[in-house]
Amino acid sequence: MGTRLCRVLVLALTASLLASTRPAAEVGDRPAVAGGEVRGLWVLRTSLTSPERIAAVIRAATEGGYNTLLVQVRSRGDAYYGNAIEPRAQELSDQPASFDPLAHTLARAHAAGLKVHAWINVNLVSSATTAPRSPAHVVSRRPGWLMVPRALARELHRMDPAAPAYLERLSRWTRAQSESVEGLFLSPILEEAQDHTVSVVTALMRAYALDGAHLDYIRYPSAEFDYSAAALDAFRSSQAPLLAVADRDRIDQIARTDPAAWPLARPDAWTEFRRDRLTALVRRLRASVKAERPEAIFSSAVVPDPVEARDRNLQDWTAWTRDGVLDVVCPMAYGVAPAAFSAQVAAATASAHGRPVWIGIGAWRLPVAQTAAHVTHARRAGAAGVLLFSYDSLAAAGSPKGSYLAQLRATIIK
Repeated sequence: MGTRLCRVLVLALTASLLASTRPAAEVGDRPAVAGGEVRGLWVLRTSLTSPERIAAVIRAATEGGYNTLLVQVRSRGDAYYGNAIEPRAQELSDQPASFDPLAHTLARAHAAGLKVHAWINVNLVSSATTAPRSPAHVVSRRPGWLMVPRALARELHRMDPAAPAYLERLSRWTRAQSESVEGLFLSPILEEAQDHTVSVVTALMRAYALDGAHLDYIRYPSAEFDYSAAALDAFRSSQAPLLAVADRDRIDQIARTDPAAWPLARPDAWTEFRRDRLTALVRRLRASVKAERPEAIFSSAVVPDPVEARDRNLQDWTAWTRDGVLDVVCPMAYGVAPAAFSAQVAAATASAHGRPVWIGIGAWRLPVAQTAAHVTHARRAGAAGVLLFSYDSLAAAGSPKGSYLAQLRATIIK
């Protein structure tokens, strides 16, 4: 057994013991999540690019016994829906302007008895490989809002974010780290960047009869981000009033040659500052969703290990569940081995503070029988739902016995 797995098992046991001594939540503090078990599919944007593909999604979901679709309507700072604040997705260029993938999906899914949640990539706003074509894209308009890794802090601090070389350098570095950094991320630290994200979600929820809003990439790529000039300035502004003049002047002197001087001088405060700004964004997004659709379920995909989520990705989702910011938490329990998966499920469910948990299963990397076993285990562990990642990877998969989703049906509908 690996040390990482041992740590997760110990964490799960500790969290379980703490949960047993925690007082029951007040009735008014419970999330408004009604109905039975959620049996869901994450549906990638590639399946929303034509009426025919959407029809195939609806057919596969209903035939497979699912009742919920999480459809990716904001992928990389773009829109797979109409009248959006952000640019229409390039992948829809072959379709007439009148084609609205989300409206089309909602009409057909609701007619078939399926719930539809808008799957929104929050901080991840662009690939580092292919630059957005639209000048209206947030990356094109506001490159200074993008997160910067510590490795580039000094170099980029000397550059004008509006200069093409700034974005080119950040993209080139990110491409070289493609195994660990998925693309370019918008910073949650900056008030203006938060305002943009909130406006996108508000407009989306106002325009469509969605059953829920599902956040993804609501995290930092790692604790080595965000060292952008604007973020560092914001941190300094929060800390300088707390220090004696001499100490403040000393750090400012160092900062003339090292932009990371303030984080280095106050590392614990720096970590908390970034974590708190992310939480502030989640709170604002919840408020915007509930203001437009009070009954919509507000959920988030999260790193399943709460310690890793909090320390590495600065994603304090246990606080989000404790404080009722999330209605539902969706841990991405993509462990392959049964022991690894069960440890992820145990740690996540024990840390959810009584909130419903929809377990995300990495079915794309599992044979049918193992996905079925994971579904069964999640149910036995008390999960309120299961989500498979992803419809798109499973729709064409299968064997002589039939398609992947068809083979799973007997397990899903139990």
